[in-house]
Amino acid sequence: MTIRIKQLTFETIIGILEHERHTPQRVVVDVAMEYEYSKGVFIDYAKVAQEIEELVIKQRFKLLEEAIEAIEILLTHRYSKLLKSLSIEMQKPDILEHCIVSLSKSVKF
Repeated sequence: MTIRIKQLTFETIIGILEHERHTPQRVVVDVAMEYEYSKGVFIDYAKVAQEIEELVIKQRFKLLEEAIEAIEILLTHRYSKLLKSLSIEMQKPDILEHCIVSLSKSVKF
């Protein structure tokens, strides 16, 4: 099974530029979690979405890379016995006028 959380959108402090350290900006997170499903053993996608949002808002990361790695650590530790692969993409859709910037990371277990 693969859980996909698409376009988890919220505002947070993220970035290295002076104005980014003071003004929240919109970020969009996509996550795909491939896992071994068995009856009664599942991943609560509502909880995953909430945990990602809380982590990113609380930590006020400077780099998207740092945020993605922190999300990876969170999900890997919490679901280590179930996960087969994990993909994370994070966008800052408003940082540049004519494009959307994103970073992504995929790992297999």
